[in-house]
Amino acid sequence: MLRVGWFSTARGDSSRKLLSTAYASIRSGELKAQIDFVFCSREPGESEKTDLFIEQVKGYGIPLICLSVKEFAQRSSQEIGVKNKRLPEWRVEYDRQVMKKLSTYNADICVLAGYMLIVGPEMCGHYNLINLHPALPSGPKGTWQEVIWYLISTRATESGVMMHLVTPDLDRGPVITYCKYSISGPEFNTLWAEIKDVPVITLKAQQGENNELFKKIRQAGFMRETPLIIHTLKSFSEGKITIDRRKRLLDAAGKPIPGYDLTSEIDRDLSAPQ
Repeated sequence: MLRVGWFSTARGDSSRKLLSTAYASIRSGELKAQIDFVFCSREPGESEKTDLFIEQVKGYGIPLICLSVKEFAQRSSQEIGVKNKRLPEWRVEYDRQVMKKLSTYNADICVLAGYMLIVGPEMCGHYNLINLHPALPSGPKGTWQEVIWYLISTRATESGVMMHLVTPDLDRGPVITYCKYSISGPEFNTLWAEIKDVPVITLKAQQGENNELFKKIRQAGFMRETPLIIHTLKSFSEGKITIDRRKRLLDAAGKPIPGYDLTSEIDRDLSAPQ
């Protein structure tokens, strides 16, 4: 049985949705796995959204470990944000403290699902970390908000969601699985026409995330995130994908893989009766 670790900052509703679907898939027997622990980079009382997530984890009876990155930064007289690719020493030490707290667990795979921290080299080397990123393998880096604004600014016609192995190179580790979706055609063309002559900087200032095209693209990506995580974990649990000691992704025959396109599987899931 696949042993899973779950990392989240849990700052929004999507974090709870991802965990609840994974938990339900395990309970139903669809996913042959167990969640060994949930780690949260916030502690109770820091955020109403995170507190809901924490109560959710407790309700499932899953071991919960918290270490507030905000409090850790304050004790170190540092700001949380990382301004370059190299983590400052206090952040490296934070990762070490997280690993110390998790030392009694032995997960096969650790999922970063709404975990808003860059992971340093030591943690990348210690765990098999996989991350959900809201773009195609060739797409933009950054948060889902940054990805969507980039798609709008470049007048992109498609996007996607991917799972990748976490490395020190932000959002650019080896691709495990991905799916594509169109952001043009009948559902999108009218929305694109409405902003045809409007600079993105103006859209951000006047409408922000309330822009209808922005919301439509987010919806299309969000509805694919959870199915992709579940299909990816199933591939690991069934031995279709493994990670060797050199952090290479291999198929069932032990051959390196470039990443599986699961577009047809995800589309089939989304079109199935609920």
